[in-house]
Amino acid sequence: MLVGGIGSLFFQMLHPHAMAGVAQHSRYQHDPFGRLLQTANFIGTTTYGSRSAAYASIERVLAVHEGVRGTADDGQAYYANDPDLLAWVHAAEMSMFLRGYLRFGRLHLTREQCDTYVLEMSRLASDLGAKDPPSTLEELDAVLQDFRPQLRLSNDGVIGRDFVANGFSKGPVQRGAYRLLVLSAFDLLDPWARELLGVRTQSRLVQRAVRVATHVLCSSLRVFVPPTKPVLAATSEH
Repeated sequence: MLVGGIGSLFFQMLHPHAMAGVAQHSRYQHDPFGRLLQTANFIGTTTYGSRSAAYASIERVLAVHEGVRGTADDGQAYYANDPDLLAWVHAAEMSMFLRGYLRFGRLHLTREQCDTYVLEMSRLASDLGAKDPPSTLEELDAVLQDFRPQLRLSNDGVIGRDFVANGFSKGPVQRGAYRLLVLSAFDLLDPWARELLGVRTQSRLVQRAVRVATHVLCSSLRVFVPPTKPVLAATSEH
């Protein structure tokens, strides 16, 4: 989740309208931890919470997005609740979370399990108002390809990229660990996305070293924060 979450931030900021909304309406540079906590709470509630709690969380997000409107650097108007923009944010986020787990997760996922994940998360995207959310991994890849002509790194994106990449951790150990997560997040992106982001592709030797070190870091984190065991919902409230 850490690597995929950082990767999704980098991926999402390649859409100039999504980045304009963040730059003009978000406090991410002044309160990055608070912003991350809000996002984590939303994901946790809509994934593991009761049906009523999940829909309450969705309604809060939609209400906040209602006021996120403006004009991007290309002169085009944007609106956070626009179905197309929501479709991009959802697809970028799902692809990075899934790639992050496939690379650094504890368990191996089959293609069928990946399709199940995309299908289950499509319900959340639909409830948020995203346009035609993908229901299979193949459809998810197709959606991302369809968005490619709209993607570029805006001036706001440059600022966002540098802020996220440089981190906001204190102390050499925290900064070192965060830098490792950032490099692993870059590695999740396709070469064309890294090129748009202005990030250099590392050599195979460096990539291998980063992946091994990140596996060690993720394994260490799981010792202190063990993954929850999958359970079947007992009632319709979940």
